[in-house]
Amino acid sequence: MNMKHHIGYAVALCCTLTLAPPTLATEGLSANISVTNNYIWRGVTQTDDKPAVSGGIDYAMESGIYIGTWASNVDFGDDATTELDLYLGFGNDFGELSYDFGYVYYGYPDGDDLNFGEVYGSIGWSVLSIGISTTAHSDWSSDFGDDIYFEANVAFEILGDAELGLHFGSYDFDDGLDYQDYNVSISKSGFSFLVSQVSEDEIDDDYKVVVSYTYDIDL
Repeated sequence: MNMKHHIGYAVALCCTLTLAPPTLATEGLSANISVTNNYIWRGVTQTDDKPAVSGGIDYAMESGIYIGTWASNVDFGDDATTELDLYLGFGNDFGELSYDFGYVYYGYPDGDDLNFGEVYGSIGWSVLSIGISTTAHSDWSSDFGDDIYFEANVAFEILGDAELGLHFGSYDFDDGLDYQDYNVSISKSGFSFLVSQVSEDEIDDDYKVVVSYTYDIDL
């Protein structure tokens, strides 16, 4: 967990995770809560560069099937104030090889024609993972396969137990402004520091500096 939120057909509406629904959850029931100075999704702010508080609950089975929900405040300059996501997927790992496939529904209870769904898949090996997501349905003009997001990520440990992450993403819209996003992050003990940028000045010409903290809870 559009061009999220209409970048697909109207850049002015501003349309990840920095914050995003988790996948490959720990077996059993778990929850998480996060705070951040800026909710970034695929390089684009979802809170008009303001802080966000989010949280989710997940249930994962030994088979690799997982289901969950996740919510955050949002600000697109319209009536929408809340994002509520629901997701179902299947993921597993075999040594250094991993995979994850599923569906996520992005809902905006107080928004107007913002809801949409995506199907996604990713594979990982060692420090590298690649993934692809595409629109499944939407409240606007995007149908299955119209908008596609590809991403590649590298994550590895530095200085003991800190993690350095590098991300590249590319968004291709059937009816909208294509763009790429890039970020570099350092994470440790739930804290994360991230610098993000997008390729199109029409979307955003500023670097985004994001500081966040996530607390995981086993239920």
